[in-house]
Amino acid sequence: MPPVLDEFQGLSAFDAIMRHGNLGAGAEHLGISKSTLSRRISHLEYQLGQPLLHRQANRLIPTEAGTLFHQYCQQMLSLGERSQMALDELREEVSGDLSISVHPHFLRGWFNRLLTEFIEEYPGIRLTLTSNLQPPTREDDQVMLWLWEGPTRDSGLRDEVLGHQRQHLYAHPDYLRQHGHPQHPGELASHDWVNLIDRHHPDLVLHHPEQGEYRVSLPPSRFTVDNVVVHADHIAHGAGIGLLPDHHVRTRSVAHPGQFEACLPEWQGPSIPVSLHYPFGHPPRKLGALLDRIRRHVPKDWLSGPGQTGGDAPLHPSPHWPPD
Repeated sequence: MPPVLDEFQGLSAFDAIMRHGNLGAGAEHLGISKSTLSRRISHLEYQLGQPLLHRQANRLIPTEAGTLFHQYCQQMLSLGERSQMALDELREEVSGDLSISVHPHFLRGWFNRLLTEFIEEYPGIRLTLTSNLQPPTREDDQVMLWLWEGPTRDSGLRDEVLGHQRQHLYAHPDYLRQHGHPQHPGELASHDWVNLIDRHHPDLVLHHPEQGEYRVSLPPSRFTVDNVVVHADHIAHGAGIGLLPDHHVRTRSVAHPGQFEACLPEWQGPSIPVSLHYPFGHPPRKLGALLDRIRRHVPKDWLSGPGQTGGDAPLHPSPHWPPD
């Protein structure tokens, strides 16, 4: 029996009798002899100053005091168990296997760097990282944590929204010099469009802080892809205009400046929710440590809610632009 619960031996003995009705079954449940169980009951009654049980045929029946005391006995045992679990958790090392599933858009950049730092801090951790375009589901009980981008459905998992990624229209500066800068969303129909699968086509709703919403019927895309990195590559190569998360553009522009220029910067695309999904209940220490690190390192421009226009503006080419 764990140390914190040693003082609860009498309570455990009494609870076992109340649940099983006789010394034999109660002793078997606790893994002790009937004589040891009987001594513990006698000692508890001596401490309380009154009998809790009386014998009737082959059963032990609670007295009025026993029935009343059992309610408090269960509460004390539950509290003792929780306190022992809390102490065990403090002693437990952050180690073991940790399986994570992420939306493919997070395989590079912010989250990958965060995981690298996590395993460097905790050498006992063994991470398995997989990507999945399907929303999180509890059917895969090997995965302890999902990081998802976009809408979700009820999965039976805890759903924790980390923030929302704002999006704007971007193109390569050479494309805009050659084809001209659109002055209104209605002009997008005359431009080449680079699309992301299941994200924008065939209609795109843009929002302006003063003019409200405008629904754009997009032209057919000559290139459609399901990966934001490849999507951004083709926009950066001058293939046309596309909708990109501002955070992705900013972080990429640190290493590759001058690839993107905002089009219609006052018009914002739909925000993309970013969320964590994990089982209900108290998380294991290794998962709790990772969750804490993720929450402390959420990109600052994800923190405003859906549809809000605060935070960093879309990227414009400028020699004075400070990288994120």
